[in-house]
Amino acid sequence: MEYRATVIMRICAYFRTTAFLLVMCVSLATTAVSLGVWAVTLTAQVTTMTASAAAAAIANRKAIAAAVLRTKAKARLRRALVVVPVAGIAAAVAFERQDFLEWKEHNPDGDLETYGCEVSVVSAEVVDDVLRDLPEQVRPSRDWLLSRMPDCEESVG
Repeated sequence: MEYRATVIMRICAYFRTTAFLLVMCVSLATTAVSLGVWAVTLTAQVTTMTASAAAAAIANRKAIAAAVLRTKAKARLRRALVVVPVAGIAAAVAFERQDFLEWKEHNPDGDLETYGCEVSVVSAEVVDDVLRDLPEQVRPSRDWLLSRMPDCEESVG
């Protein structure tokens, strides 16, 4: 009888071990499948986001290029209008007034003197670029041009 009890206990132990291993295998297989699905989903999301980012970058580059072209065309037209003596003076005044009104929208407490000083400071920063673009026959000296600009360092800042 004792032999039978030992055999039955061994069979039960094998069943218990087999059941445990079977449950572990099913659990591991389920986990592996769910992690695989999760990885595929994340890969698809990354691919979609990468494509969206690339499309946005292309759209932004096109928008920036279009804005640069518009700005250059606007500047070219302004230069062409300023060349005509009477119309040029009127155009220069109109352009400057429009620039002041746009500046005034962002600086409601500002006045004409503050605007002039800001324009003067920015113009002094880009004077070398502007002079480099002018033909040498009509290019004024940098010092002469800067001496004609108001000294506004105390007003702006």
